[in-house]
Amino acid sequence: MYKQDYINRELSWLDFNYRVLNESLNDNNPLMEKINFLSISSSNLDEFFMVRVGKLSRKIDAGRTKPDPSGMTPAAQLAVSLDKAKKLVKDQYEIYRDIILPKLYENGIQQLNIEDIDKVQKKHLRKQFRRQIVPVLTPRVLSSKYPFPLLAAKRLFIAALLKHSSGESFIGLVPVPSGIKRLVHLPSEDGTEKFILLEDVVKMFIEELFTNAELKASLVFRVTRNTDFLMDIRSADSIIEEMERTIKRRTTGRLVRLEIEKGADDKLKELIISLLGIRREYIIEIDGALDLTYMSKEVRKLSGFKELRYGDFSPKTQDRLKSDESIFNIIKQGDVLMHHPYDDYSSVVRFVKEAVDDPNVLAIKQTLYRVAGAKPFIAALAHAAQKGKQVTVLVEVRARFDEENNINWCRALEKAGCNVIYGSPKWKTHSKITLVVRQEGEKLMQYMHLGTGNYNDATARGYTDISLLSCDKQLARDAQEFFNILSGFADTFPMNELVESPYSLRGLCTKNIRREKENALKGSKGLIVAKMNSICDPKLIKELYAAADAGAYVYLMVRGVCSLNVPAHGRVIVRSIVGRFLEHARIFVFYNEGLKNTYISSADWMPRNLDKRLELTIPIKDTKIAERLHNMLALEFMDNAQAWQMQSGGEYIKLRQNDEKISCQEEFMKDTPKEASFDEVFLEGRE
Repeated sequence: MYKQDYINRELSWLDFNYRVLNESLNDNNPLMEKINFLSISSSNLDEFFMVRVGKLSRKIDAGRTKPDPSGMTPAAQLAVSLDKAKKLVKDQYEIYRDIILPKLYENGIQQLNIEDIDKVQKKHLRKQFRRQIVPVLTPRVLSSKYPFPLLAAKRLFIAALLKHSSGESFIGLVPVPSGIKRLVHLPSEDGTEKFILLEDVVKMFIEELFTNAELKASLVFRVTRNTDFLMDIRSADSIIEEMERTIKRRTTGRLVRLEIEKGADDKLKELIISLLGIRREYIIEIDGALDLTYMSKEVRKLSGFKELRYGDFSPKTQDRLKSDESIFNIIKQGDVLMHHPYDDYSSVVRFVKEAVDDPNVLAIKQTLYRVAGAKPFIAALAHAAQKGKQVTVLVEVRARFDEENNINWCRALEKAGCNVIYGSPKWKTHSKITLVVRQEGEKLMQYMHLGTGNYNDATARGYTDISLLSCDKQLARDAQEFFNILSGFADTFPMNELVESPYSLRGLCTKNIRREKENALKGSKGLIVAKMNSICDPKLIKELYAAADAGAYVYLMVRGVCSLNVPAHGRVIVRSIVGRFLEHARIFVFYNEGLKNTYISSADWMPRNLDKRLELTIPIKDTKIAERLHNMLALEFMDNAQAWQMQSGGEYIKLRQNDEKISCQEEFMKDTPKEASFDEVFLEGRE
């Protein structure tokens, strides 16, 4: 399946989703949080089919046979990915049926099936169906007289095989409305929270939608479509037009999955498969409710049941940032590092809002990637422009699945008077940077926020990321040049300390890895410690292998895809933490004979981030801040509660707790986390 030195990206991603699913079995997690992990694994798999399976299907249709670095052709990748994805679905539903639903029942939450409904409940549901559900339904008849409709992706549909009083058989189709909650609550005399799913209610009374017809069979199904399209973007002016075309194409994209309830009537099932024209390998029979995301969207949000959730957590505000004085004066006193969500993200929002209200601020420049959760920033930027400040904002309209929102916000910002850049035609912009220009006496000062995560106050509560506030003069000059690059002036002045992709990051990483290799060869300590979301770049993986073979140690904390396969010699350690918060920060440390060159970044070590995106990597110049990052990494590698470790061959095993359970996320939530030493974790005992 694999070449020895490279793990296929798709299979590594599915391995990651297995780690997510496993958290629904972890007894350290309360029941409602187990539900959340089950739902996340379901949502992740939706995206896997839409993007990764879609891309492989497109390659196969185009006749492409070039193997990936693991040696697998697109057809081979698709076959093994589909097999593994179907096994994952089987495991999801075993957990759902055999563990989650019984545990909910034990805790006073009961999901009823159609056969569980008694006469009193059925009478209640019929009344609710007629009053609140029927007006929203749009039943259709499928026959030779009526063309088969275009079905929306990720929506539930009910197909019914019916026989008219005239003797003619036909198929009825009912889209399950997405605007109504899936949990239909039932009266309860024993205090138990009882509900039935919306699609089951529609199935119960579907004959009322098709008069003079007898129901012979019914089933629920759901389709997934390819969303991976090649785009023809030739200029900045064409980005919006092309993205709007792409959004529309998603409704007609090729079918890459059909989920259909297990045990359905064979005749009706075959009719639906035939009408859809979908290939057999894309069909998955589901033994349970389709689309498990309802568990997190609705079941997890049931009122009460506090004991079934994580305990309350309040982010901290650093003492320096509690001051009432201007945030710009605070930054002048030294760089500020924040580790979100443990450090309150409101300090980042405060930085931008103070810039808006400060009469001495002349200009604000910012990049926005996922704008849906960036409303405080959008409002602040619009307000700044209306107050006469020079506001430049790059909104990346190609951020996957956020394109429509981003386009709308672009237009709103333009109306407010902002100078809006829709993105670079050549590269997607994934950097996270805000630059504020402030008049201070006779000189201009520049202040920056640089980070690893999106300007999204919603995900900032659930993702771990790093923020840096600084007014370092050289970094500020580089930041100004970076915005010139975004504006289309790539050949103005070179950047000296900020490292940008696709120009310099690959070279920086390669140079540093090779230096650790050379240090190891000459008998010095070679060490690379890096944290990221994914690594699948063959060239950097090859460099890491060479450094480790020379005697350097490589520690990688990789949440998701890791195409590097751990060698048997033991000098490469790969771990993954899956916990309450999604690990999203990127931190790179190269030992350099004790200098410990340290960077934070918006980029993973993937070809797209290194060669095809505008990214920023920031050198950490303050020694105390660097030390905090080093010890942060050390604590993460001490984790034995949420951490998984890759074995040679690509398999992950959950680390076992010894005498002391250590969860780095729980430690970071404390006012005083457990002490961790970079040298003790990564250097002591090394040759």
